[in-house]
Amino acid sequence: MNMLKAIIIHGMSDKKSHYVSAADSQSNRHWIPWLQQQLIANDILAQTPEMPIPYEPNYERWLSVFKQFEVDEDTTLVGHSCGGGFLVRWLTENNVKVRKVILVAPWIDPAHTVEMFTDFCVGNDLVTKTVKGIIVFNSDNDDASIHESVKIIRGANKEIKYREFHNYGHFVLKHMETREFPELLEEAII
Repeated sequence: MNMLKAIIIHGMSDKKSHYVSAADSQSNRHWIPWLQQQLIANDILAQTPEMPIPYEPNYERWLSVFKQFEVDEDTTLVGHSCGGGFLVRWLTENNVKVRKVILVAPWIDPAHTVEMFTDFCVGNDLVTKTVKGIIVFNSDNDDASIHESVKIIRGANKEIKYREFHNYGHFVLKHMETREFPELLEEAII
């Protein structure tokens, strides 16, 4: 058996918080470092790349970083918010099979205001590109654009597994009030 791997893609930041020197980098915020450590403790090589200029997500720039990682049938992909949207686009545009995809509050910019998602349509073959499927985590009190993104993604394929959470907001530290996310870990290691 090959080594299991995970790649965790963070979401978009706002420009102001990006340049606060005392703040964590995007790839070290919220539950991401906790999840990485837990996966490593379960013998899963977990990477959390820092995407360039996260407050202005650009698909080609993010892709240049993502391409540095080997992605195959032993890879679990985890994306938060815009990072989840990036993974949906990448899967739609590439003929690669992965182990599993977990999308946490995925955002694909239904209003088409961000370059990364301009002229982008979710592929209906997403689930066939995985070994163990795709799961979407959504919170009942997240933003309307997240709910619309989730609706579009789930509408592309009825086999996408769905878990709804109560009062988790956008799955960020200030909403969850903890860095631990055991429900996500459970999905990532099975």
